[in-house]
Amino acid sequence: MTSPGLSREALRALRLFIFDLDGTLIDSKLDLALAVNATRASLGLGPLPHEEVYGYVGHGAPMLIRRSLGPSFDDAAVEKALQFFLGYYREHMLDNTVAYPGVAEGLAELAAHGRTLAVLTNKPVRFSTDILKGLGLAHYFRSIYGGNSFERKKPDPMGVEVILRETGVEPRQAILVGDSEIDVETGHNAGIWTCGVTYGLGSDRLHDARPDLLVDSLTALVGTP
Repeated sequence: MTSPGLSREALRALRLFIFDLDGTLIDSKLDLALAVNATRASLGLGPLPHEEVYGYVGHGAPMLIRRSLGPSFDDAAVEKALQFFLGYYREHMLDNTVAYPGVAEGLAELAAHGRTLAVLTNKPVRFSTDILKGLGLAHYFRSIYGGNSFERKKPDPMGVEVILRETGVEPRQAILVGDSEIDVETGHNAGIWTCGVTYGLGSDRLHDARPDLLVDSLTALVGTP
C-alpha cells in the first residue's frame, strides 16, 4: 500500500468506503468481452480482441457498445445493439465473473470495524446488484447505485453526493475506491479521498490520475480503521 496523499490521521478518520464494481470488486472482463462479441456477431461483424474491449469498459453499457461498433452505426442501430447486448449479458454475466482475490476478506473486515460500504458504478444497477448477490457480496453494502441510478454517470459527482447525504458522512471522511482514472476524477469532483487498485482494468492509467492512495488488494484497506 502506498499513500501519496493520505495522512495517518486521515486514514483513521475514514467512515465511508465507496467502491467501483468492474475492475475493482469483480473480474468481469471476459463475460463483458464475450457479450460484446456476441452483439457484433448478431450484426454480421467479426470479433474484437478481448484486450480492445477491456479498454472500452468503465463508461457504462451504452458507451461500451458505441465504441465497440465504431462510427459507422447511427444512434438507432447502436440502441438496438445495446438491447441485444443487455439481454445476452444478463444470461451470461456470471459465467466467468468472480470477485478479485482479497475482496471478500477486505469487505468483511471493513464492515466488522464499523465502516459503511457502498457501490457506485456506471454499470446498470440491476445487473450490478444481481452480480453482487450471485457472488455473495451484496449484503456488505448499505447501497448499490449504477449508471442508470442518476441523471449523470461518473465522473460526475452526483452519485457520491447522494451517498454522502444518505449516510451523513463528511467528504473528508469518505474515500472512493476504483481501478481507473474515471473513479479518481469522480472522487476529486466530489471532494472526497480516492484510492486506486493496481490490479483492475484501468490500472495502467491510474498513476497519471494521481489517487491519494494505491493498494494491491482490498485487504490493505483493513489497516485503515
